[in-house]
Amino acid sequence: MLYELRKAEKSSPRVGIHKTLFLSFSLNLALIAWAPIAGAQSAHFVRMDGKISGTVLLKAGNRPASQVAVRLKSHAAGIFRSILTDLEGHFEVKSLPPSTYEIVVDEPGYEQAQASTQLDGSSSELVLYLKSSSVPRTPLDSYSVSVRELKIPSKARREYEKGLGSLAKKDIAGSLMHFTKACEAFPDYYEAYYHVGVAETKLGHKDEARRAFQKAIDLSSGRYAWAEFGFGYLLYQEGKSEEAVNIIRRGLEADESSPVGYLVLGMALLRLNRLDEAERSAHEALLRKPNFAQAYLVLADVYACRHEYRAQMQDLDVYLKLEPHGEESEHVRQARVVVLRILASTIPKSDFAPNKKVPFNTPQDATGANPQSAELEPRLNKN
Repeated sequence: MLYELRKAEKSSPRVGIHKTLFLSFSLNLALIAWAPIAGAQSAHFVRMDGKISGTVLLKAGNRPASQVAVRLKSHAAGIFRSILTDLEGHFEVKSLPPSTYEIVVDEPGYEQAQASTQLDGSSSELVLYLKSSSVPRTPLDSYSVSVRELKIPSKARREYEKGLGSLAKKDIAGSLMHFTKACEAFPDYYEAYYHVGVAETKLGHKDEARRAFQKAIDLSSGRYAWAEFGFGYLLYQEGKSEEAVNIIRRGLEADESSPVGYLVLGMALLRLNRLDEAERSAHEALLRKPNFAQAYLVLADVYACRHEYRAQMQDLDVYLKLEPHGEESEHVRQARVVVLRILASTIPKSDFAPNKKVPFNTPQDATGANPQSAELEPRLNKN
């Protein structure tokens, strides 16, 4: 990596800095893009002691809604559960990791009831109301999803959750074994097939990953967006960026709330040199997840392609502020030094008068010093 940076400085810094940063980013994207589990679990252990419980009531008469399907999901934690309420309208879901959860109740003849809760401690208690629909209808799609989830055997669920735990601990081979067993126990388990694709991607088995992602797409009839994001990223890695854009957009039609979907879309558009679209896609990711550090790297690459190095510097700084010890932080710091040198060679000397500040921001280290600026200042004075 250091050799590539030095090579970029000596030959063509304007092209080299973009390629260096973008390559390091793309090679490590798999560490974050596939993981609907990463935000809720540490690298050392997985907390699974949380509980969400609640009561579903009929709005008219405040009566308990018994034997209705309650769906609980968290894309961030990779958790998808379904359960029926008891005779008193009560439900309880245990063994949950900390995360934000969406709870949905679907019942024919009633409007859909939804709630969201952040599980930080050990439990969360909810009350949901079912209101009679003015136009009675049966929400076939949602209801069929609920029925499917209720049919998932407990053995398949256990293997799936063991796979998530192994993946969080970076035991990729172990996670693949558990996800494969989950698929064997329940052949329609598209979430498990998706994670087989995740594990195969991390192991560098692209053909196997492609088959697993396609299986997840087929089993979910295209409703499980993560599978399309995974397939799109594989196409992107293979240089098939136009195809990647098409399949990622299909995924966003199924889940337009996904910041990861817009991130990978931005990367593919960037490779096609569609800079304005790539920039918009990165901003869409940030609208959905304001502290999404990787989106700032896409923006930094966009500005590098335009030779807008001050803007690039700002986004590199934002990334380092959000991820000071992240997987890419050291690479980004090295790239940042190159950008500083490019700026130093292009900014007029008059801009560095004794009482004039350098017109770009540089973050301080842990001691409050600014090693990059200190390195730059003597070099400027010699000129």
